[in-house]
Amino acid sequence: MSQSIETTCVQGGYQPGNGEPRQVPIIQSTTFKYDSSEYMGKLFDLEVSGYFYSRLQNPTNDNVAAKICALEGGTAAMLTSSGQAASFYAVFNLASAGDHIVASAELYGGTYNLFAVTMKRMGIDFSFVPTDCSDAELAAAFKPNTKAVFGETLANPSLSVFDIERWAAVAHANGVPLIIDNTFPTPINCRPFEWGADIITHSTTKYMDGHGAAVGGCIVDAGRFDWNAYPDKFPGLTQPDASYHGVVYTERFGLGGAFITKATAQLMRDLGAIQAPQNAFILNLGLESLHLRMKQHCANGQAAAEFLQAHPKIVEVKYPGLVGDKYYELGQKYLPNGSCGVVSFRVAGGRAGAETLMSALRLGQIATHVADARTCILHPANATHRQMTDAELAACGIAPDMIRLSCGIEATTDLLADLEQALSTV
Repeated sequence: MSQSIETTCVQGGYQPGNGEPRQVPIIQSTTFKYDSSEYMGKLFDLEVSGYFYSRLQNPTNDNVAAKICALEGGTAAMLTSSGQAASFYAVFNLASAGDHIVASAELYGGTYNLFAVTMKRMGIDFSFVPTDCSDAELAAAFKPNTKAVFGETLANPSLSVFDIERWAAVAHANGVPLIIDNTFPTPINCRPFEWGADIITHSTTKYMDGHGAAVGGCIVDAGRFDWNAYPDKFPGLTQPDASYHGVVYTERFGLGGAFITKATAQLMRDLGAIQAPQNAFILNLGLESLHLRMKQHCANGQAAAEFLQAHPKIVEVKYPGLVGDKYYELGQKYLPNGSCGVVSFRVAGGRAGAETLMSALRLGQIATHVADARTCILHPANATHRQMTDAELAACGIAPDMIRLSCGIEATTDLLADLEQALSTV
């Protein structure tokens, strides 16, 4: 029976049997007992499914991953220890030293640093292309060794809207998948698979958890990209894996399971960025109210953006829900029911004005966080993007004096009143 996304938020991923726990149980165990060494050997050879060590998989995690998979409309999913780990695994599962990735230039600062610095040291090259580049500029970024394209549905914190359908078409024309970070809209407001994306990542620390309680990440596979059509480009999926007795992931697990199984069997086995079962339990509590919270986040974001746009002390406001915003039309296409609660803006007085405003807020808390039930505020150039030069900030669509306001789920009137009194101090 098909069900609404709201019901999936509440009941997806885990169905208790007779007499079993109503809530997803926390399996707080590193190991699992079996009656024979022979059966355990089959687990290690990937011949049967099951659990043998929580560094790879855990039942609590799998139940919660199954819910997120259902919300996004995918075929397989896995939890990771953080959103950073999800982005790393999603790319590293396809690319190795000597390979190349095309990425949107408008990325979260941590993701940009991961790609431009850390993974570059691993021998993987990245080309960063403006989100609103021309078709010719985008096509020119591809190389014979390009293995994937990466973008954010709604960029953090520039709030540029990624044209998923257009970028997916170009990626597929070049024989590679499109990976989309869907953290800000969540599947409540955008389902990238419906627009051609192949793999989705999330920082579940943000709206999915929603309460600043548990760090985590997730990867979801649409199960549609035909790795077998490009066996030389994706040998890790289409050729025997010597570390698992020659298993070929696409043969054993099909297109619906090959990508996530490889990421689990290889990357989680060797790198171990597993989400703690306790964190997965907390994440599931957040997911149960995600559809309700996102409505209020978006209502507050829209109201704050309109208020700031009309205020004489505000220089610029970025929010795709504003008529006249650079990404309004794309926002109407991909995010017709709302985008998120994050508003980026610039206040009179430059960096000093930004700091004055932030210090005067009473409800808005200065925090290295976003997408929380409580309103948070941050100066990206002085925090999350501090390592970037002004030129790099500009390439990401971030002004040095930009403020990122993450509207929580408080009363809209209280939030606007707090902004009003804080602006009176600037």
